[in-house]
Order: sequence, then structure tokens, then C-alpha cells
Amino acid sequence: MRTARQSITWTLLCCCLLLLTACNSTPPQQNLTAKTTATVKVATPTPLAPTATVTPVPPPPQHYHAKVILRSGARPDDLAFDTQGRILFSDPHNNIVARVNADGNFTTLLSGLDAPEGLVVLPNGTLIVAEQGHNRILSFAPGSTTPTVLRVLPGTPSGASCKDGVDGIALDPTSNTLIVPDSPTGVVYRMSLDGKTLTELASGIVRPVGATVDAHGNIYVADECGGALWRITPDGSKVRYGGFGMPDDVMLDQSGDALVIDLAINVHALIRLNLATGQHTVLASQGFIEPQGLLIDTHGNIFVSDDYANTIMEYTPA
Repeated sequence: MRTARQSITWTLLCCCLLLLTACNSTPPQQNLTAKTTATVKVATPTPLAPTATVTPVPPPPQHYHAKVILRSGARPDDLAFDTQGRILFSDPHNNIVARVNADGNFTTLLSGLDAPEGLVVLPNGTLIVAEQGHNRILSFAPGSTTPTVLRVLPGTPSGASCKDGVDGIALDPTSNTLIVPDSPTGVVYRMSLDGKTLTELASGIVRPVGATVDAHGNIYVADECGGALWRITPDGSKVRYGGFGMPDDVMLDQSGDALVIDLAINVHALIRLNLATGQHTVLASQGFIEPQGLLIDTHGNIFVSDDYANTIMEYTPA
């Protein structure tokens, strides 16, 4: 039989044992912090639109070196390149079309014409000639000396002032047609290469002569007796650039400016016209007697004929 003291002691021992057991036991660890895995979405950059390549327009040359490439008995007027890049010229005084040779002489290709003027060479080598005496357009197949008459123009040439027959003509590469100024009537036509179709583009020009066409189909025509250059847009509207004496021929240079030959006695010059500002710049005027034809190559070299000085000059950018 336990005594009261033993009972108390035993009870205390049991309590201590229970406390020790509670301290040594490891309760399940609670997950107090939730673990979250975040998925980061990286935005795909939008591709940039391709940048358009802009071809810079070179500034126009301000100075040129001049040299004679033809000095002989011929009287050169209008000019053109053949398919091999050689210069052809018309001579309305001697009624021939000839080619400039490397030695400064020339070779006659066609003869017996009635005042040949404007020349166009087609990619297949066919030569188109504007015959001023009969106011008509002729075609010569490669190697041929016999013409095909493509079209007799409506105007009637005469000896009256500013009423001579057709002068310059041009190829429109945007439509593969010919631009034909009918000089006696002041009308500019578009003609099919076979001569069957003749469409009026503009009228009211005093005496349209030399012509050229830009890459957008705008037509530029020298008005010899109106002292102006005309631009005829594809929709048929006209823009006039004045300030000239007697412009005879026109070409466009690599800067998009117009080169104009002015044969007025008090001018006699090769002039650059800035089409945006209207500014005139004289590029050459020395040594001319009566400048006529005009031509420019892909390197910016300019060729000018003078039918009274009997020369063709080459102007190379300095």
C-alpha cells in the first residue's frame, strides 16, 4: 500500500515523463508559405517594315571639260545613239544621216532625203527619221537605205516664219510610242511605231520642235518660236517654262533637270533649267555659231551639235 508521499512522488514522475515525451516528439510541419511558380511571357517583337531604298539624286555638275568629237564638212543637226552607243546625226543641208567615227570623221548612212531632222533609234536597230521637207516620218530597217513612210503629218510646211516642217521627235519608253511635234500646226501628237495611229496630245504651241519624255510619261517640248519649254503631263495638262530665246532641243539630265539648247542669236547657249525652281544656269556658250542638237549619255556627258560651226562638242563633267 502506497503512502501519500509515494503517491505524490509517482504522480510527479509521470508528469515529467509526459512533458519529456511532448518535447521530443516533432509535430508535422505545416506549409505556411504557398509556393507559386510564375510563368513569364516574353513578348515577341513586331518585325519592322522593310525600309525603302532611296536612290540619292546626284547634284548636277557645275563645270565641264569641252572637246570636239566631229569637225568636218558635215553640218550636224539632231543627234541620237545607235544600238552600239555610237552617235548618229542628221544633216538637213546635205540631206544625209551619218555616224560619227572615233577619228572625228563621219560615215554617211542615208542620203537623198529632204531635210532630215529628228532621229530615234529603236531597240531592234530600226531608225526613225523626221523628214522636214515633206513633213513626214520615215522608217529604215537595219541595213536598209530604202525608207518606209510611216506617216505624213497634218501640217503643211512653208517658207513662212516658224512654219517649217517637223523637227525633233522622241521615243516614249513608258508606252513604246513616238512623240511627234507637228511644227507647222503647233500640235503635239503621239504616234504608234507603225504610224497607223496618231493621237493629239496638246495644241496651241507656237512651233514645237525638240522633245523628250521622262520615266513618268511627262513630255517636254521646246517651243522654238514661243521662247518656252512646255511640259505635257499624262492627263494632257500643260505647264510653261519661259525665259528662253529660241529653244531648239531638250533632254533631261540625271538630276531631273532639263537641258535646253537656245539658238537665239543673243543667247547661243546650253542651258540647265531647274524644273522645280525655274532657275536657268548657262553651262556653255563659247564657240557656238548656231547650236542645234542635244544628247546626253548615262555618264552625264553632254553632246551639242552646231550646224554652222560644223562641229559636235562633248562636255564632260569636271
